[in-house]
Amino acid sequence: MNQLKCLPQMEVIWGHDIVKAVSASLGDYGIHRPMTFTISSLETWHREHLQPGIRDEVGRYVNLPPHVPDFAVREALQACVDKGARSIVAVGGGSVLDAAKAVSWQHFELTGNYLPIAAFPTTLSGAEFSHYFGVTETDGAQKFKRSYAVRETVPTLVAIDPSLIAGTPRHLLLSSAIKGIDHAVEGMRRVGVDHPHAILARQGVERFVGVLQSWPKQQETQSLLASGDVSPDDLLNLQLAAWQCYFYPASVIYGLSHRIGHILGGTFGLPHSVTSCVTLAPVIRATGASYGDKLSIFSNGIGGEAGAAQLSDRIAGLVTSLALPSRLRDLNFDRANLPEVAALLKQNYPSEVSDLGDNAAEKLDDLLERLW
Repeated sequence: MNQLKCLPQMEVIWGHDIVKAVSASLGDYGIHRPMTFTISSLETWHREHLQPGIRDEVGRYVNLPPHVPDFAVREALQACVDKGARSIVAVGGGSVLDAAKAVSWQHFELTGNYLPIAAFPTTLSGAEFSHYFGVTETDGAQKFKRSYAVRETVPTLVAIDPSLIAGTPRHLLLSSAIKGIDHAVEGMRRVGVDHPHAILARQGVERFVGVLQSWPKQQETQSLLASGDVSPDDLLNLQLAAWQCYFYPASVIYGLSHRIGHILGGTFGLPHSVTSCVTLAPVIRATGASYGDKLSIFSNGIGGEAGAAQLSDRIAGLVTSLALPSRLRDLNFDRANLPEVAALLKQNYPSEVSDLGDNAAEKLDDLLERLW
């Protein structure tokens, strides 16, 4: 039996220079008395481009560390309650959006009402299209990033505008594109090649690669825009690629690349988007026998382990060409922590580990060594 699961997202608006118009119409989407969630480096952008159109904003909350620690969620929730917020405007990347979803859910647990979210994403991971979010638990002896899926927390409104990512630091922007590709590829674990996710994901990956394969090295995006080496249309194509790669998130399930990333990020503090640069290509190759036939949509019809290897090489080459880190040692990760990573994966994500096939536990140990 085939299934397509959808989420209650009201509208996605995209185009050039749309932010001010969208901000002025937030009330049409149930965004009233919003608390804006963002980070300090985006406050000036918010003040100049977004805030003028938000007539009833109750405040801004910027204490949102990476990986969404539980104490930050509690503090942000209290800020919303104290200010009488009835919605959230989220301006930022995956951590800001995850925090908004977590607070919306916790607000429901406290009051019986979710806080609708308007998302203005500044990265390319696609978190704005999903109901998934992670919260890092910090109270125990060991930090752990726990995943949640709450349909009602998917942003009600999403705005896609190249101006949102023009100032995103190069390493964050490009690594989040690899995270977007990760969504497309690992989304194939539980769907067939004729599923709508597969059709759009293939187009999204090709759209990503079409822009990124000629992306200039070293320079920040604003410099590339000024020189004409990158155009606003290129940025919009990257944003639309992220959407295509994650168009039906309720129909897909994360795989081992994502789960390794959650451990590396939540427990050990590595940047979330960068983890896919390290994990995705090796995981694709290692799980080729499990669902490599489905990856033929990304590999010119070549399936199985051969198709998985071809896709793995293609992604690894893209990571290298973008001068992004491809090994844990590049991120100063201590090799001595690998057994702890393996233990957490085996304990919490046995289904994803089983994608490695027979003797999965031993293969996981070998895979993690290769990642280092």
